[in-house]
Amino acid sequence: MKDTSGLPQSLLVLGGTSEIALATARRLIARRTRTVWLAGRPSPALERSAQQLRGLGADVHTVAFDALAPDSHETVLGKVFAEGDVDMVLLAFGVLGNQARDEREPAAAVRVAQTNYTGAVSAALVSACALQAQGHGSLVVLSSAAGERARRSNFIYGSSKAGLDTFAQGLGDALHGTGAHVMVVRPGFVRSKPTAQRPQARLATTPEAVATAIELGLRRGSETVWVPGSLRVVMSVLRHLPRAVLRRLAV
Repeated sequence: MKDTSGLPQSLLVLGGTSEIALATARRLIARRTRTVWLAGRPSPALERSAQQLRGLGADVHTVAFDALAPDSHETVLGKVFAEGDVDMVLLAFGVLGNQARDEREPAAAVRVAQTNYTGAVSAALVSACALQAQGHGSLVVLSSAAGERARRSNFIYGSSKAGLDTFAQGLGDALHGTGAHVMVVRPGFVRSKPTAQRPQARLATTPEAVATAIELGLRRGSETVWVPGSLRVVMSVLRHLPRAVLRRLAV
């Protein structure tokens, strides 16, 4: 069960090698979390991540999970929930893709959409049903500020996150009053290994800053979290710009 501050004792991470997810796990282990399941494709990186968290004193298990195999999600995640209540599920998997390549290769664009949206919808619904059945718990969904407005520089990735964001908001409304809670996290550009070769963006953030915002959101019982917080205003302006103006901007 969560403690009185709203922080979880048990955590299931979907996307067990995500830098944001691992930063969040480290932060929560330093507070209250004692049991962690890292779900992802079996790999040395997944095992290294588990070992690092064990070094912080947590009981850590790895789970073979593939976002692109939705037919397996009920079975795989069901086994985790069968071991005991899960206080928090962090949906952290996703791919950035490569906009220029993905425009030329539709199959690559479809893979981005299937990972970021279809796979996430499947995993989120399975997790939400389990949280609802146990009567408590949070589903934290890593969305993106990129989903707020389609931009020519990343509309494939952005559209997949826009779909996920809308889905997660609706899921949160559907679960209201059941004891299960959905929190949508919208980071801006995150400085991490996947973005290391990309131009630095304004209002860039870090995995650690996102983890801090997630903790604060859990304590507050928030439904939506922006990282950094100033992005809420920036993206509100961008969302309402006329298309003719947006097309002239280098975004």
